Amino acid sequence: MSHTRILGIEGTAWAASAAVYDTAAGIDAVFIETDAYEPESGGIHPREAAEHMHDAIPRVVERVLEHARETFDGPDSEPPVDAVAFSRGPGLGPCLRIVATAARALSQALAVPLVGVNHMVAHLEIGRHTAAFGSPICLNASGANAHLLAYRNGRYRVLGETMDTGVGNAIDKFTRHVGWSHPGGPKVEAAADDGEYIDLPYVVKGMDFSFSGIMSAAKQRYDDEIPVEDVCFSLQETIFAMLTEVAERALSVTGRDELVLGGGVGQNARLRAMLASMCAQRGADFHAPEPRFLRDNAGMIAVLGAEMYAAGDTLAIEHSRVDPNFRPDQVPVTWREGDDRTRADRLEAEREIRGAEAVVDLDPASGRATKRRRPKRYRHPELDERLRRERTTLEARLTSLARREGVPTPVLSDVDPHDARLELEYVGEADLRDAVSIERVRTVGRHLATIHEAGFVHGDPTTRNVRVGSGGGSSTRSTASGERDRTWLIDFGLGYHTDHVEDYAMDLHVFEQSLVGTTDDPDRLCEAVRDGYREVGDEQVLERLRAVENRGRYVVDS
Repeated sequence: MSHTRILGIEGTAWAASAAVYDTAAGIDAVFIETDAYEPESGGIHPREAAEHMHDAIPRVVERVLEHARETFDGPDSEPPVDAVAFSRGPGLGPCLRIVATAARALSQALAVPLVGVNHMVAHLEIGRHTAAFGSPICLNASGANAHLLAYRNGRYRVLGETMDTGVGNAIDKFTRHVGWSHPGGPKVEAAADDGEYIDLPYVVKGMDFSFSGIMSAAKQRYDDEIPVEDVCFSLQETIFAMLTEVAERALSVTGRDELVLGGGVGQNARLRAMLASMCAQRGADFHAPEPRFLRDNAGMIAVLGAEMYAAGDTLAIEHSRVDPNFRPDQVPVTWREGDDRTRADRLEAEREIRGAEAVVDLDPASGRATKRRRPKRYRHPELDERLRRERTTLEARLTSLARREGVPTPVLSDVDPHDARLELEYVGEADLRDAVSIERVRTVGRHLATIHEAGFVHGDPTTRNVRVGSGGGSSTRSTASGERDRTWLIDFGLGYHTDHVEDYAMDLHVFEQSLVGTTDDPDRLCEAVRDGYREVGDEQVLERLRAVENRGRYVVDS
């Protein structure tokens, strides 16, 4: 055959699904069969889900194979597909093993290769494929997962992710508390149509985020007899604003101008509208695949399977073991090359710099800069006003406090919290992202340790929030060590006072994630950060950092 046909099988948690993708027919002709597990009460029960997979996978595979045979135009002696692709993980182990067993049996019966697909990378790739984007940021928002991915140096790098539970699971926790059946997302979306805004916790740390606090608060508001429609409305406004904010931060840090959405929660109209509004406001392109490719489906497994098959990325049966904790950054990306960046890695010579949180007008001649946190159209007005005011106040306070502790920061000359405006010194010659070095990141490690010892965190120490150069504005101050090539921390708007080791470790984690997403030698640079931190800070923080990095993010709540 002059084209490729791939049989895909999906079964990570609830959707027993099979599909056939013919590269000649294109994405619109993908044939998908799905038999969904729907628990009578509560969330997903792993044993019940596995029993469903055991019964449903043979049915959906047989229907898809029948379609493949009916549409096959080759000799009767040849198999109707060229390969069998299956979801290896992440997901529920018992479900994954049933799917893998079926895929192995089909591979052997049809005498075709086996392709093992990462379920979360498939969510990303189906969006990139249908949008025809080059190298987008991907926001994956599904039941057990929530993270930001970007391609760099042969892998999809995790720029940010949930610190506790997946976004769909978080919403389901609230709906179970209310007494609604699974899945809870569509029920929250419907109830939100009649709701009004109430304050709920908003937790963003760099490009990481947390849902545990907001879910506890939402349950308490419901128990306090706040109308459930108001709680649902505010859950959506808050959770989706958090996801949209970190997506914009990822675009800003990496310099990219394309965003794709993946995952079942991406079917929510409010989330799609927020992301589209944010991208329109900053001049980026946004794409969400059609709903059948957002929820768990075998079509995305077949499409990515075809790309992997074309690259020769197949599996021997003995190497086809599933992995319930299969992270997207563990996958060697064999099917694409040479498109790490679109608009990234340029020096900021403009008179106006657009970050994720604010626009900065520069006046290098006078050594001054004016920073304005402009309203975000995607956020609810009350939430937006609160965040802009609080972050402007925090930035002013912590920037000055860090300077008193000996960390180079801009000198502030004026603060207007109500207008969300700061007048400050223009420092450095470039962002660290554009002028990275071992010594500079080691210095950042020392700076972070210094402010942690003083009892506060930066909150968003990325390679765009570190400025480097020989001086700043009209100032000729030097660091305590007499460095001429100075390293400045800027933008403390997400910072806060704390004495928790976990918070200090998260600060380091945010910085290291930005190194992974924006530099070519992140391992060596991350080690230099830790060396610098060790010179000033507490070893317990580095121990906790290792624990943060080793956490398993992929747990489907039962």
